[in-house]
Amino acid sequence: MKKVSVGVDIGGTNTAIGVVDELGHVLTKDSISTPDHGDINRYINDLAGAIRKLIDNAKLINEDIEVLGIGIGAPNGNYYNGTIEYAPNLSFNGVVPLVDLLKKHFEDIEAVALTNDANAAAIGEMIYGGAKEMKNFVMYTLGTGVGSGVVVNGDLVYGADGFAGECGHTTLIPGGRLCGCGALGHLEAYCSAPGMKRTAFELLAKYNAGDSLLADKSFKDLNSKMIYDAAKQGDKVALEVFELTGQYLGQGIADTVHHLSPEAIFLFGGPTAAGDLIFEPTIKSMENHLLPIFKNKIKVLKSELDAGDAAIVGASALAWKELG
Repeated sequence: MKKVSVGVDIGGTNTAIGVVDELGHVLTKDSISTPDHGDINRYINDLAGAIRKLIDNAKLINEDIEVLGIGIGAPNGNYYNGTIEYAPNLSFNGVVPLVDLLKKHFEDIEAVALTNDANAAAIGEMIYGGAKEMKNFVMYTLGTGVGSGVVVNGDLVYGADGFAGECGHTTLIPGGRLCGCGALGHLEAYCSAPGMKRTAFELLAKYNAGDSLLADKSFKDLNSKMIYDAAKQGDKVALEVFELTGQYLGQGIADTVHHLSPEAIFLFGGPTAAGDLIFEPTIKSMENHLLPIFKNKIKVLKSELDAGDAAIVGASALAWKELG
């Protein structure tokens, strides 16, 4: 019998769902809208229905399957309590007992577990990706924000309250840019995709760079993909955006290394598609900020998770981890 798990990634706009086998292959997948109506019971009914439908579809592909668990990645997901707590990008208010609500629909499934999306990515890297043989590593996820999942001695670090590992909210520049969390100068404000956009506009103003390929883009429309495309064409502003982003990121990673002494740092997310444009300045900056005992020891690696399915696969890995 083929054993599978279900991965659920709850985003601000859409919820992605997939049935995943033990090797990390997605057998079937779908998505539903993450609602703005704020009715959690209505959403749970929709989510449970979508999961059941996908399981049925998977059985059409291979009728001899057994669903062992459901893993869920979500903003502000608390692994200890199975709750989503005060997630700013979701319409559900306060503390939502998501695991308990979903379990009522799946009493036949052994494990239902929840964590935040960056932790899910770290578990996915450990189960399916480049960290299979590693006991100590950190996953940085670069996207709308900067998330992180910390693995020490083979276990994900949750801390006393379930919310450990917020490396993206390390203070990089005291009194610096306003972060989405409301504080000033956090790493996320500089190294997220929106942070790269802010850097681009600062540089456009600094150099009065009317000849830049980015000069005709509005603040609303500009994104990290446009910055990458301009950098590949040799645009000086775009190239400096990557250089500065790497410098900031390397500084933040050096702090993480000093705290944890990991074997490797994995980077995941859209900006990593830029390859050496982001990795070279990041590694150089990290080495410049490291204590001598750590220099030339820490690998900075691109995640080996498939970008298209990583959120689903990472969430599904939580179920396998839960089952031991």
